[in-house]
Amino acid sequence: MAVFRPSSLRRTRFGAKHCFPLWLLAAAWCFVAATPSQAQAPARENQVKATLLFNFCHFVEWPAHAFANDSTPFVIGILGRDPFGRFIDDLVKGEKTHGRPIEVRRFRRVEEVTDVHLLYVGPSEQGRVRGIIAALKGRPLLSVGEASEPGFARFGGIVEFTTDRGNIKLRINLDEARNAGLVVSAKLLQLSEVARPQN
Repeated sequence: MAVFRPSSLRRTRFGAKHCFPLWLLAAAWCFVAATPSQAQAPARENQVKATLLFNFCHFVEWPAHAFANDSTPFVIGILGRDPFGRFIDDLVKGEKTHGRPIEVRRFRRVEEVTDVHLLYVGPSEQGRVRGIIAALKGRPLLSVGEASEPGFARFGGIVEFTTDRGNIKLRINLDEARNAGLVVSAKLLQLSEVARPQN
């Protein structure tokens, strides 16, 4: 599996608040890796994951029909217990991706998920992953989740976070991304393992 190394990404301009989101990502990664306190590590790790979600917005292309009109916001959804808190709200505040403002919305049940472009499936939903992915099938939506057996990406999710000795790794189900009508940047793929669906 590929190890996530933020330094391998080049700086790219997107929003006014964070002119270099990937530079911000690298800084966040170093912040987590350097933390001396085990008690603080989960919170710092969640900040890195939130920053990754923010960057996924810029490194994936959505089909035009994913948006009702030109003023439709880009929506990051969080399903289940929210591990990010205000950090992700502050991160995207005033930001745009693909010319659209970014909003964060939270959902308790997959049935509530509508008009969402990127959905993070939290660890609290581990036992319901198969049903959640089935409910999302066919939507132009980037699903992101945590490692599970045999794996979020192999269940049919698109992006999976795994953690190994302090390193956050990415596994991407490229077939499912294409089925959803999404185009994943080569830069993001360079940092990821490409997973195959579970047979």
